[in-house]
Amino acid sequence: MKKSRFTIDFRPKLFSTLKGYNFETFTKDAMAGIIVGIVAIPLAIAFGIASGVGPTEGLVTAIIAGFLISVFGGSKVQIGGPTGAFIVIIYGIIQQFGIGGLAIATIMAGVILVLMGLFRLGSVIKFMPYPIIVGFTGGIAITIFSTQMNDLFGLGIENVPANFIDKWVCYFQNIGNINWWSAAIGLLSILIIIYTPKFSKKIPGSLLAIIVATALCWVLEKYAGVTSIFTIGDLYELPSGLPEWNVPALPEGETLFSTMQSLLPVAFTIAMLGAIESLLSAMVADGVIGDRHNSNTELIGQGIANIVVPFFGGIPATGAIARTMANINNGGRTPIAGIVHTVVLLCVLLLLGGLVGAIPMPCLAGVLIMVSYNMSGWRTIRSMCRQSRSDIAVLFTTLLLTVIFDLTIAIEVGLVLAVVLFMRRIMENTSISVINKELEVHHDGEGEDEKLTIPPFAEVYEIDGPFFFGIANKFEEMARTRSKATVRIIRMRKVSFIDATGLHNLEIFISSTLESGRKVVLSGVNESVYRSLKRSGLVAKVGKENVQENIHKALNRAAEIC
Repeated sequence: MKKSRFTIDFRPKLFSTLKGYNFETFTKDAMAGIIVGIVAIPLAIAFGIASGVGPTEGLVTAIIAGFLISVFGGSKVQIGGPTGAFIVIIYGIIQQFGIGGLAIATIMAGVILVLMGLFRLGSVIKFMPYPIIVGFTGGIAITIFSTQMNDLFGLGIENVPANFIDKWVCYFQNIGNINWWSAAIGLLSILIIIYTPKFSKKIPGSLLAIIVATALCWVLEKYAGVTSIFTIGDLYELPSGLPEWNVPALPEGETLFSTMQSLLPVAFTIAMLGAIESLLSAMVADGVIGDRHNSNTELIGQGIANIVVPFFGGIPATGAIARTMANINNGGRTPIAGIVHTVVLLCVLLLLGGLVGAIPMPCLAGVLIMVSYNMSGWRTIRSMCRQSRSDIAVLFTTLLLTVIFDLTIAIEVGLVLAVVLFMRRIMENTSISVINKELEVHHDGEGEDEKLTIPPFAEVYEIDGPFFFGIANKFEEMARTRSKATVRIIRMRKVSFIDATGLHNLEIFISSTLESGRKVVLSGVNESVYRSLKRSGLVAKVGKENVQENIHKALNRAAEIC
């Protein structure tokens, strides 16, 4: 017998795509990379500011994490960087643990992602129910929208409450402080983003909105004396050169172990969210370019990026669906396009810091409002409302918990609720019946159905569906019924699996039957269930000769026993 050896599934797409790489492919990749870099500028800045850090941190994350994801990732066209999904989590971590705590949580999340890839858990996306994904994505979108009202309307609130309800109470209390110039710039930016695709698919609406809004604010200030519109430079320190390597500082009065202990739940949430978003993005990209990504390599690449980026002041990063699609639509077909996109962002960081500082805050608020609208998936939510009530319950529970509390609680409760409702659905589809007169035998289209008469010395317990802890107690209750039958036949042809509780209840049933001087015959046991019964000793207890392949042979065996 060969011993199975642990192998690491790490094969970055960059190295395989370089074979046969030519100038024509490079030209397409370079053009796509430049366009995606331009698209990423406003998003990286906006996500950095909305997360509670700053424009520099957003750009640094897009540069370093984007580069590492392109070099070490498992997708040919994935574009990595900060995304809107992380805004809520990052903001909450900073409020509770500070910048140092965020850096440590990001590194921990990176390690978790690498381990997920090493242990071949790239199929993790399959274990996350779709209503939960739609629910927390919609919840994040609502939360991002709610964080932009202060900047959009120029309310001038210095400390906006973190809690969703308190935030809106605060907004309404300050509604009289609306800066109409800010509101006009913000609404103009939203309109530009909405209508740009109608006359040009190539020009990014968010970039055009930033150019127009920045130019308009400069004109208003120079010729109309309007100085009440806040810009990035008014509120944040602007980029000034390459980022420096810094070891994250621990929160005051905390040890590394206690900090890691406190941050483990949020680190796990960052890792799960990063895995889900990056693998979803890679799957969508596969469908467009006709390729197949390596999910385990993608997780390792994402993990490496998140381990490294905090040492340069960056924030969590993952694959970005919108930027990945922009890359594909503009001709990008290898990770070289992703690398070129980071070079464009690096040039912005080093050379255009002054221009970044002139971008008005209400314009960025407009960009993020449109990001939240596109994230919301309201059409998907509307269509899912026509589906089963259990899916609707999971979706809206996850959405509301994300909005009112936080994403960690939402995912935990959503998963538990999904599991409970799934088990309930299985229980509804699993039936147990006791037959002691006439049994209908269905041959599933392979022959004519027939009716078998059960002799008075036998009774049949038919289990139709998985035999797990949710249904095992029901079987135990039915097994208590008194009968004069000498042989009890347990028909298990539709039992796809059996768990420990099912085995335990079955053992009790067999033991009590044997102790009363009667016999048990098992009928139609499939191979995997038979192995479970054998390991638990139940086959030996009933006797191998009493395990029959179908109900006809089981009834013949019952006749022999009697």
